[in-house]
Amino acid sequence: MTIASPGDRHLPYAGLTAEQVQANRTEYGANVLTPPQRRPWWQLFLEKFTDPVIRILMIAAAVALAVGVLRGEYAEGLGIIVAILLATVIAFFNEFKANQEFALLNHVYDQVTVKVIREAQYLSLPRQDLVVGDIIYIEQGHEVPADAKILESVSLHIDQAKLTGESEPASKSAQADPFEMEAEQSAYPFNCVYRSTIVTQGHGFCEVIAVGDRTEIGKLAQAVATVEDDPNTPLNQQLETLSKAIGVVGLTVALLTFIALLIRGLLTQELMLTGSQGYVMACLLGAIAVMSAPVWLPVLEDGQELLKRLGALPKVLDFPIPAALKNTPLMLLGGSLWLGSSLGYGVATRWLSPTVGEWLPLEVGLALLNYFMVAVTIIVVAVPEGLAMSVTLSLAYSMRRMTAENNLVRRMHACETIGATTVICSDKTGTLTCNQMHVHETCIPGLVDAEPEQATHIRQVLAEAIAANSTADLEYATQALPTVIGNATEGALLLWLDQQNLDYLDYRYNFDLSSQGAFSAEKKYMTSLGKSPILQEEVLYVKGAPEVVLRHCDYQLSAAGVVPLTEQTSIIKTLQAHQSRGMRTLGFAYRPLGDLKHFKITEIERHLVWLGFLAIIDPLRDDVPAAIKACLRAGIQVKIVTGDSPQTAREIGRQIGLWHQSEEAHFETFHLTGPQFAAMDDDTAREAVKSLKILSRACPLDKLRLVKLLQQTGEVVGVTGDGTNDAAALKQAQVGLAMGSGTAIAKEASDIILLDDSFSSIVNAVLWGRSLYENIQKFLLFQLTINVVALGTALLGPFIGIELPLTVTQMLWVNLIMDTFAALALATEPPNPEVLERSPRQADAFIITEAMAKQIAFLGCGFLVLMVGILKYQLRDGTINTYELSVFFAIFVFLQLWNLFNARCFGLSISAFTGLSKNPAFSAIIATIFIGQVAMVQWGSSAFRTVPLTYRDWLWIIGGTSAVLWLGEIWRKVQGSLQKS
Repeated sequence: MTIASPGDRHLPYAGLTAEQVQANRTEYGANVLTPPQRRPWWQLFLEKFTDPVIRILMIAAAVALAVGVLRGEYAEGLGIIVAILLATVIAFFNEFKANQEFALLNHVYDQVTVKVIREAQYLSLPRQDLVVGDIIYIEQGHEVPADAKILESVSLHIDQAKLTGESEPASKSAQADPFEMEAEQSAYPFNCVYRSTIVTQGHGFCEVIAVGDRTEIGKLAQAVATVEDDPNTPLNQQLETLSKAIGVVGLTVALLTFIALLIRGLLTQELMLTGSQGYVMACLLGAIAVMSAPVWLPVLEDGQELLKRLGALPKVLDFPIPAALKNTPLMLLGGSLWLGSSLGYGVATRWLSPTVGEWLPLEVGLALLNYFMVAVTIIVVAVPEGLAMSVTLSLAYSMRRMTAENNLVRRMHACETIGATTVICSDKTGTLTCNQMHVHETCIPGLVDAEPEQATHIRQVLAEAIAANSTADLEYATQALPTVIGNATEGALLLWLDQQNLDYLDYRYNFDLSSQGAFSAEKKYMTSLGKSPILQEEVLYVKGAPEVVLRHCDYQLSAAGVVPLTEQTSIIKTLQAHQSRGMRTLGFAYRPLGDLKHFKITEIERHLVWLGFLAIIDPLRDDVPAAIKACLRAGIQVKIVTGDSPQTAREIGRQIGLWHQSEEAHFETFHLTGPQFAAMDDDTAREAVKSLKILSRACPLDKLRLVKLLQQTGEVVGVTGDGTNDAAALKQAQVGLAMGSGTAIAKEASDIILLDDSFSSIVNAVLWGRSLYENIQKFLLFQLTINVVALGTALLGPFIGIELPLTVTQMLWVNLIMDTFAALALATEPPNPEVLERSPRQADAFIITEAMAKQIAFLGCGFLVLMVGILKYQLRDGTINTYELSVFFAIFVFLQLWNLFNARCFGLSISAFTGLSKNPAFSAIIATIFIGQVAMVQWGSSAFRTVPLTYRDWLWIIGGTSAVLWLGEIWRKVQGSLQKS
């Protein structure tokens, strides 16, 4: 490896040239992991036919086609096949599309930047651009971007749990420690680091030795960025319970409908049977019951579970169901054996004629087949297959749109959970402020009245204290100001040195560093120990919170040299004056150590020499006050949790509108410092956090405890963080929001990554989360309304004199509208800002609200009464023809079509046409249903039991049913007026 020359800005290494980069990329490949091989599309498609209900329908279609061969009519069988294909193809397409959403995560993952040396310059490059031979710099909190060999390091420890499963970090260095025998026994060499492992302590320079699939983690295929969907989220539990309830109701209605059709057939003598024919029918029905057990037994189990929760399960029904009875091949075999043996017994006892054709009249068999298909279709209509798809589509769509708005969702459930958040514990730096720090003012006592020679010496000591005790760097681009790589606060100090024409690299690499103590949120300072060429001896430099550093100082560097520190009170007053103006202050001190043999390690950080402090300003983000106001208006509490001083945190809180000048007298009731909070017992602290707005000088355990206490009071907590010290709180919170510029450990613990580090992005996430939940509610509202109408019509039809108000194929079309099309239309509804005007929903609230239940009952029962009334009117002369049934079918579908507009506006006091242009999918689906329904009636023929209607009837049907939409518009207008008044 080429070492940089003195003319190369004193970097320790020169790195690769552009030509070497290109050559190594060609030879060794790019630093991108090949994503895991997905199952081919045809396997995903065939999976759709494994659904038990679809299998039953396939059997029904086969029987219908076989009967069609005897009768010379194939329309019914072909119609069922078309309906099955529509359901499976559209379900496959939507699942395939949802899977593609996740590819976005891999792309963003590869865009994370890494500090690299190339052509003797520091660069910040996406990790995917790394090549073998690159010199990379890693430090605490970073994720190692590629396999690399350590060139030099300071106190470097790596968490290799992703490779080894070991919880303890491994010590790493360029040279083996002779006192550590474990180094030779480790599965991975002491002088190498590996992709996707985490730096828990220290820092170092490394040379990349493997990239992409050639890395250790690449070989194990464990480093693919994935989205985890927690199956135990409150939303999924609610939906699962709802689906089970609907399934139980659907099976019950299907069974009752079948019995009703059977009784009606016997009473009307449609089923004219002799004793032996009744025996055959009983055998056939028994065989069907056995064969379909894998469909209805799980639903029976769901019914048992639901009744048990309600405490209403009779003891006679409280029995376990053997798993073997839910095995489809076994039950098909069992049903076949039952049918064969029972019919064989009938023939053997001469109860049945040896002639099979005399066992059951063809008309009776066709009628039973029709009843069976109607019952199965009712189950298909009732069971909300589209519910899971609606949730997946909503989540996937929201993930993609949220990423476009700088919210990278790592765990799918977070899309919805963020909408239920009631408290956000926010960092200050980078979230509320711009994270564009620069030194605003210096307070170095030694420079006051100092002679030029002494002033030069003090400035050199200060420059070394900054440069040597730092891990940040500057990237120098052509004809542009240098940009910070690494910690923004440390970067501000380096930028200040650059403005003073002091090259930080000279000071850093001329300082012979022997050890370094990383900044600790508990200690609140950082240390670097080494040989100083300026002071010509071993020196310990300390940098951190000024009031903390001051407590360790006994001396100060003045124009007259090192003198006793006697002005601590005035220094603290000056500090507080700067902090009260919202500035971050950093104090600097040092201690000459001479011969280290005379010092104990516990004494080194005492008796320091005070250098002074620098006041750093980080401008408030322009959009933050409005974002905070939006959160408060939405019923979300905001709490600032920061390591900054009370004065700084207080001023930032005032500037963003978290508290106002009129509340000055009560400020102490909603502000605590970390030590004050830690001193409280849990009961006192639990009460205090309810009114808490600002927690300053907080350490990681304070933040974690705050989150836990808030959760104990029933709050849904979101936490922002960017550092390794924030990881525990991010993981504990229901929604962890890591900064895009944060450490890998913080991002790993988070659910959502704020790519722009902005608080306003959190407001967008809340907007999407609430809208997503409401979109799912809209889908349920629409679906359950149709369920009431479709199931009620199918059940009541036989009792009012119509065997099949809707045929199998018609009900399958209705199911397609209700499940697939409605899921597509409502899942992609854009968010409405109106949802931010409401308080957060209760986390344990059932997804079917009282308002939804009332609307489902009102509209469902209203539509059902209307449809039954139409049937009774059409039966006024005792008969009903195909034309009248075609009118009935068209009215039924168009009622639901217009009601889809009402469902879209549920919970909002807006017009159904507001924002329609923002969701072209909705308009396209409405057009598809409209055209499809007209075409189905006009040209469906016997496949859909329809005949063409006249233009006049179509106008009456479309215009009359549209009253559902116009009445909804009037109702929303009235509601909006009442709310405004």
